[in-house]
Amino acid sequence: MRSHSRRNFLKGVGASLGASLLFSPFYNSLAEAAPGKKPKRLLIFFTMGTAPEVWKPTSVSGETPTFSEATSPLAEVKENIVMLDGLPSGSPGNNHGSADGLTGMGYSSQGPYGLISVDQFIVEKLKGSGLSTPIPSLLLGADTSGGKTGFYKGTNLVPIGSPMSAYSTVFTGVAPTTPNPGNNTAAEDQLRRRKSILDNLTREITSLKGNLGSEQQYKLDLHLESIRQIEQRLSNTMSNGGGTGGGCTVPTAPSGDMSNGMKANQLHLDIICGAFACDITRIAAIQWGSDQSMNVNIPEIGLADEEHNGLIHGNDPGHVKLIKLEKWLHEQFVGVIKKLKTTPEADGSGMLLDNTLVAWCRDMGDAPAHTQNEMKFVLASGTGGYLKTAPGGRFIKSSERHERVLLSLCDAMGVTDYSGFGDPGLGAKSPLPGLAAT
Repeated sequence: MRSHSRRNFLKGVGASLGASLLFSPFYNSLAEAAPGKKPKRLLIFFTMGTAPEVWKPTSVSGETPTFSEATSPLAEVKENIVMLDGLPSGSPGNNHGSADGLTGMGYSSQGPYGLISVDQFIVEKLKGSGLSTPIPSLLLGADTSGGKTGFYKGTNLVPIGSPMSAYSTVFTGVAPTTPNPGNNTAAEDQLRRRKSILDNLTREITSLKGNLGSEQQYKLDLHLESIRQIEQRLSNTMSNGGGTGGGCTVPTAPSGDMSNGMKANQLHLDIICGAFACDITRIAAIQWGSDQSMNVNIPEIGLADEEHNGLIHGNDPGHVKLIKLEKWLHEQFVGVIKKLKTTPEADGSGMLLDNTLVAWCRDMGDAPAHTQNEMKFVLASGTGGYLKTAPGGRFIKSSERHERVLLSLCDAMGVTDYSGFGDPGLGAKSPLPGLAAT
């Protein structure tokens, strides 16, 4: 009796489906390990370091922070966030341009993969488990040409800088599943086609069961149950006149002057949210400037300067300009969290933030001093998501290596085999204690 591996079987089934499911938000649900398992996503928000006195809470009661002026926008989503401070890098004197921020190690100690950032490491692990999306990782960021980015896979990776190019890359050929109130017929036809595809897939799987052993039959039964759940959601959607509560809504194409990198990155954040909603990617990242420069031009707050030389190392007594910039960046971070909190899952089962971890990571902890001691993070998830959250927010100061936070990002995505990532000298690798809800 011939044995079929789960991966080979799914590969064969995927080929028979053809391109019609390539961008379908339902296709990847079939590759999940168990029925009803919700998708997990990671968004990395990456910037230069900052001045510690600007970023640190003005006071902390237990774990509840009182936000500084620069971080004050976090108060809007405090129930979703965890601030992390004090975490040293393994190479604290590596300066701007070191790869430590997202790789967990500097240039002097490369692991089996060479330099690989946490986003790319997770992508490779997910691929190895059989999970794939049309875009495995979406790296966006305007105005990054002045130096290095935080993203590595053997070599430094350059994000897509143009919002128009990003939009075309992500959404070409993608049909929205949210119905047009003025034209429900097209949406209903699309739902019927998807249901027909699932019906055919069910028949294919059922016909193959007789050739499989009991273990493989059990796995197929799990997939059949997943398909039944998807079919039920589709049936409910059709009975509700084309769908309510969820869907893939393609954002409006970018327009206007996109030469301002700050404005361009605002458009990139909208593209990332749309890509998550349509399940085009599970891993996305945005870089603000490079390790050496970011041209700041934000007329609405009266700020025009260059971050590295002008705000961090320039004549900025009391960090007045840097505080303005940091507050604005925090507003963008909070804005994407709020958008994920109010954007439904395609199947109507909740909101995107319920199944997403947003991580603000930096290239160093103390930018004016050029050190990677006291690395700083702000993490956000749904209140029932990966993070252990509290109504007033949480502030954690830890002397653990900052790599353990990166391992927590892996853990949040279901990746628990950390071999090949980070500093080989770290010893026993494990996520940061006390961060996860369970």
